[in-house]
Amino acid sequence: MAKTLDMSWLMLRVVGRMVTGQSSVNNLSGPISIAETAGKTAGYGLSAFLKFLAVVSISLGVLNLLPIPVLDGGHLLYFLIEGIKGSPLSERAQEQGMKIGIALLAGLMTLAFYVDISRLLG
Repeated sequence: MAKTLDMSWLMLRVVGRMVTGQSSVNNLSGPISIAETAGKTAGYGLSAFLKFLAVVSISLGVLNLLPIPVLDGGHLLYFLIEGIKGSPLSERAQEQGMKIGIALLAGLMTLAFYVDISRLLG
């Protein structure tokens, strides 16, 4: 449990550093890098492979809890706003939030693919 929490905090710090420009986006890994690393760690044995899968799983969990409207963290943000405001956000505001969330995720996925392809091509 402690290692999971440590890894989660590390992921949040890295994301924060990327957002503020203190860390390079080259730290992102898209599906190509993840597949390559999965193959390498599988070659090192089951223990290394399972540890890698745990890191990927924690990373996805942390990403899912970010306050981006399309993700679970975004829904929690909406619930928090509703609790503070005393009423739900308007449908229009929720729709705009979803559009922004989808755009952010699409941009993040595009960036991850770009970093992967750049890394692959040298």
